[in-house]
Amino acid sequence: MALICPPKDRAMLKWFPNSHTSSSGDNLLVHHLPRFFKELPPPDESVSYLYGWLAGYFAADGCVAADGTVILNAADREDLEFVRLICSRLGIATYGITSQSRVGFGPEPSDLHRVHFVNDDLTDAFFLLDSHRERFQAATKKYARTGWVVRSVEATDREEEVFCAEVEDGHAFTLEDNILTGNCFGCNESGDVISFLMKIDGLTFGETVERLADKYGVQLRREEGDVREERPKGPPRQRLIEANKVAQEFYAEQLATPDAQVARQFLVERGFDQEAAATFGLGFAPREGEALFKHLRGRGFTQEETVEAGLVAIGRSAYDRFRGRLLWPIRDAPGDTIGFGARRIFDDDKIEAKYLNTPETRIYKKSQVLYGLDLARRDIAKSSQAVIVEGYTDVMACHLAGVGTAVATCGTAFGDEHSKVLRRFLHDHEEFRGEVIFTFDGDAAGQKAAIRAFGGDQNFVSQTYVAVEPDGLDPCDVRVKKGDAAVRELVARRVPLYRFVLSNIVGKYDLDRADGRVDALRESARLVSSIRDKSKVDAFAREIAGMIGVDIDEARAEVRRAASRQSRDARGAAPEVAAPPRTNVPDLRDPRFETERETLKLVIQHPMAIGRTTTDLGPNDFTHPTYRAVWELVEAAGGSVAGAGDTSWGTKLRDSAQDPAVASAIGALGVEPLKKEPDASYVAQHVVRLMELTAARRIAAIKSKLQRTNPVENPEEFNKMFGELAALEAHRRALRDRLAGPAQ
Repeated sequence: MALICPPKDRAMLKWFPNSHTSSSGDNLLVHHLPRFFKELPPPDESVSYLYGWLAGYFAADGCVAADGTVILNAADREDLEFVRLICSRLGIATYGITSQSRVGFGPEPSDLHRVHFVNDDLTDAFFLLDSHRERFQAATKKYARTGWVVRSVEATDREEEVFCAEVEDGHAFTLEDNILTGNCFGCNESGDVISFLMKIDGLTFGETVERLADKYGVQLRREEGDVREERPKGPPRQRLIEANKVAQEFYAEQLATPDAQVARQFLVERGFDQEAAATFGLGFAPREGEALFKHLRGRGFTQEETVEAGLVAIGRSAYDRFRGRLLWPIRDAPGDTIGFGARRIFDDDKIEAKYLNTPETRIYKKSQVLYGLDLARRDIAKSSQAVIVEGYTDVMACHLAGVGTAVATCGTAFGDEHSKVLRRFLHDHEEFRGEVIFTFDGDAAGQKAAIRAFGGDQNFVSQTYVAVEPDGLDPCDVRVKKGDAAVRELVARRVPLYRFVLSNIVGKYDLDRADGRVDALRESARLVSSIRDKSKVDAFAREIAGMIGVDIDEARAEVRRAASRQSRDARGAAPEVAAPPRTNVPDLRDPRFETERETLKLVIQHPMAIGRTTTDLGPNDFTHPTYRAVWELVEAAGGSVAGAGDTSWGTKLRDSAQDPAVASAIGALGVEPLKKEPDASYVAQHVVRLMELTAARRIAAIKSKLQRTNPVENPEEFNKMFGELAALEAHRRALRDRLAGPAQ
């Protein structure tokens, strides 16, 4: 049953032609709806189904404001988190969730949550209600960014009023004193040209000042006492950028020549046409050793400038750094070419490395550069999402498939400096949390990269995720083999990074074994205890407990022990004196194995007294490997019944042992006194108790597996284990009743 409120009631009723309706005050009740009507759809449903579900959800609970703002409200924040997940899969960008407290149906204030959709990603067909569609079509669309900036301002004697491009007519700010300062009362932005460039290009204050100085020929002077290094000697920064720009144009022209046939074929095989190559500025470096150098000299660049720009190297003479390779221009956030990535395409290339990159220069620092950021920065800011892939072709594939937030590192692992760059465009702070999605190959190298990324997870306030194609394909291969939609779905199927990393660790161990669970817990706890944000430790400990199937308190305790060990190591505590090497086999007199020891003493010393009570015992009832080996010899000899009346029973067992440790144990068990005279009660106390301990271990193992099994995804397996658990619990109760003896 669904409740439909005015004024949407008449418009919504046409979507329920086969349902019965009744009135409830001013509202309508729609009866006989299918059970799944109120359920959230699986995120891996078809795109068309999810789009229809989202459109229906918006028709019921969404609204389009007078200015075109598309808003969806919910009382439960998790519902909107799910909506954002579905939007990511559908390629619909959303802004962060906002909340406000208001007085609702009850006397106490309650929270109302809302999410804004990015209008540019919506079409008229999305709106099922005519009123929504008409307002969407007619409005100015406040939340659709226009993306233009003022390029020049002429000096006047007046204070100029300027209208903001981000808000409706009527809001304006002023340019005071002709120095581009002001405050907009519509969008609340303010500042001067420096703060503007810092925000629009994601630069630091120092980078902004240096860029403006280079552009307008202003010489910066360091104040006395400034601890920073003096301005580097050599060509101005702008000349290095200009050299790379000319080089990019030259390489792009060369891609159309006959010599670049292999390069063009490489691109075609990966699904990139001429338009894609032009969009990303791809080029080809001629095999001739001085082609670019001669071209740059002809354009007025000195040898020093070409070398400082990373384009030319010096050996016996100057020569092109890249020869006979397919080239990707690497650009900074504003779009200036600052370096190149070069792919090996000829088998006779003397340099074996698949990729070469521009060396470190004054304008190219690989630890601070993200390929594709010039194209992705606006989408990253708009959607608060960044997708980090592993290569240049992966960035291209993502952008062409509709994932315009993809970037990649340039020949190095994603590090702290990359995080700082990305955070500036994500607006990554406590009040506004976005998403950082890493894509990794499914192989061992990819898992290692995921663990490394997890170590830097705390560089972001945004939530971190990982997207891995089940077939182990990278985004470029996914696009070639499965199409654009598959690339979008790859990103939409992201899972939290911490869960991916912990799952890989836990997956290395056999969790059906007790020792496997112990080892998995130790390694997972060691990783969790190393994170810097201690507020996340408890949540991760809960995740570990669920994955491994152990009690939450046990997981917390292991994390604390791991943290204590790391703290001790960090303090440089003196290493413990190495103890003599010990065998992995526990001490036979360990109290944990007392029941096993006493039972075997009965079997060896008093086989007649124990009789057939051991019929139900098996090797798995003995957890100590030596005691298990002793029992296997007993079974091989015919069981304890075979020893009844045989005075040499113990000697025969000892002589049949191939392992000296087992033979020694049998000798000790044959002469060690029992704790009391063996009567029926004493025999049952040990034999039945041994079987009860085995049942308890099996119950713990099944409970652990049940905890790790999703009953929705694996209903048959879950129900089977649940039935087995019930049977074991009944068996254990029966054994306990035998131990308690008959009721008095």
